[in-house]
Amino acid sequence: QVRLVESGGGLVQAGDSLRLSCAVSGGIFSTYAVAWFRQAPGKEREFVAVRSWNGYNSNYADSVKGRFTISGDNAKSTVYLQMSNLKPEDTAVYYCAADLSGASRTLYRAYDYWGQGTQVTVSS
Repeated sequence: QVRLVESGGGLVQAGDSLRLSCAVSGGIFSTYAVAWFRQAPGKEREFVAVRSWNGYNSNYADSVKGRFTISGDNAKSTVYLQMSNLKPEDTAVYYCAADLSGASRTLYRAYDYWGQGTQVTVSS
């Protein structure tokens, strides 16, 4: 069983930075694609960023390109989301998810395991 645990959320002001962490246990971390999604109240869950299984590639939603960076540490089985220049519209619950096929997909239905989420609130 694969388990994902997010941490690092909080309340920040517009323009601030925040780093989220996703600790993955179970299975073989180095074979998974791990992504971040977010869901704001009343909205559908949306793709934010994905890190390929080997860590060589990443993909971002247009809304966060240039502001967010996804990275990982295979030794710690952890994926990070560094968020900079945060905006009020970034306010959401952020989830990390693992795709055991290793494919770096952007559709949330493609992901096999999910964390419980961490709240990020950006005040203006």
